[in-house]
Amino acid sequence: MFNEVYEKRRIRSVYSPVINWAKSLPESTILKRKSEAENLFKKIGITFSVYNNYDTSERLIPFDMFPRILSKTEWKKIQSGVVQRSMALNAFLNDIYNDGEIIKAKVVPADLIYKNPAYEIKMVGFKVPKKIYSPIIGTDIIREDKRNFKVLEDNCRTPSGVSYMIENREIMMRMFPELFQSLKIEPVENYPEILLNTLKSLTPKNCSKNRNIVILTPGPLNSAYYEHSFLADMMGVELVQGSDLYVDQGITYMKTTRGREKVDIIYRRIDDNFIDPITFDRNSCIGVPGLFDSYKSGNVNICSAPGSGIADDKAIYTYMPEIIKFYLGEEPILENIKTWRCSEKKDLEYVVKNLKNLVVKEVHGSGGYGMLIGSHATNKQISHFKTKIKNNPSNYIAQPIISLSSVPIFNKKSLSPRHVDLRPFCLVGSNSVNLVNGALTRVALKEGSLVVNSSQGGGVKDTWVMTE
Repeated sequence: MFNEVYEKRRIRSVYSPVINWAKSLPESTILKRKSEAENLFKKIGITFSVYNNYDTSERLIPFDMFPRILSKTEWKKIQSGVVQRSMALNAFLNDIYNDGEIIKAKVVPADLIYKNPAYEIKMVGFKVPKKIYSPIIGTDIIREDKRNFKVLEDNCRTPSGVSYMIENREIMMRMFPELFQSLKIEPVENYPEILLNTLKSLTPKNCSKNRNIVILTPGPLNSAYYEHSFLADMMGVELVQGSDLYVDQGITYMKTTRGREKVDIIYRRIDDNFIDPITFDRNSCIGVPGLFDSYKSGNVNICSAPGSGIADDKAIYTYMPEIIKFYLGEEPILENIKTWRCSEKKDLEYVVKNLKNLVVKEVHGSGGYGMLIGSHATNKQISHFKTKIKNNPSNYIAQPIISLSSVPIFNKKSLSPRHVDLRPFCLVGSNSVNLVNGALTRVALKEGSLVVNSSQGGGVKDTWVMTE
């Protein structure tokens, strides 16, 4: 396990002032500030929801006050690698819904695309505005050692967590202003402005002069509703539900107290199937009837485009090095994790024999659900998973159990290492690709745990990128 704070038992220079600060804090101050942070989260309303058969409650996401710190040099590599992937992913999406050159070249198997449930046949041949399918991409990154950052997965459809990145910083600045006065830390609060400009650049063919933008949310019961309302407020745009919009003669309108207003760009935070009950799931109560036809007529843009979710597929992920080379003619700046495709006979045989030493994931899974961590599983669980994989091998990929790097958390008075990952957010516009100089750090609060998802007991940290 790589400890990001120490190198050969010495504190790394980027962490030195923070370690000294943390160790100087009395236990009473730590406990007081933890309580203050929790009260701020409650006051602001920063929650996430868990909805399953046993729990429908809203929870405060656990926040740890010890920051995760990256040097400018480290960040530059992450930044260039994420930009590269984001450009390649959008080129890939544009290709598979139009000319299919990567399939004709047999770089990616046709069945992996055309038989994929996330492939949206209704998008074939449609020219997406500016050829940008996924303008907001969240890339999950882990660190193995001092130099190696690797990509765990890509999130192209509706990546969440950016509100935590911004609010984590706000809370740290309120509680410890002296740190921000003495250290040179890159800002993250400009993200909403960059997001707004990115969306404004993705105008549909028939766009009104004012470029009216809205955020489409499933509503307050959605686990990421706080983020939807937060971004709408910060961007100065309307937060709408499906019932607030309607389509008339192919044009999408928003109902307002002033009368109807044409909508030009929708930042949607609902899944494909629920967008339009006429075109997709007819049982959807949260979509807008006729919206998809309005979209294909060039009267409104939907960001991200329907069908973008195929780029989240973990089997597609295994081809990312080839995808980058095919579209950009470049070697990947950030490597993938070694991955076995259970759809391939040799890989399947290896995975079945070595489950105890692997992490197995569903190809379309997310949120830490539907996965097996072999080293933490019982013999019964391994046997059960083995049967599931054999019955449907194309639904699974496997990766080695990687010990994520660690950053300390405040555990009462002491500092105790915990595993972390990193999610930078890349914004892809018609003329620019941007990353805010910061990211969401998720932390596994349980000692020894490798699962950082908030739905599985993980928490968050402020992420600092230091200026040079």
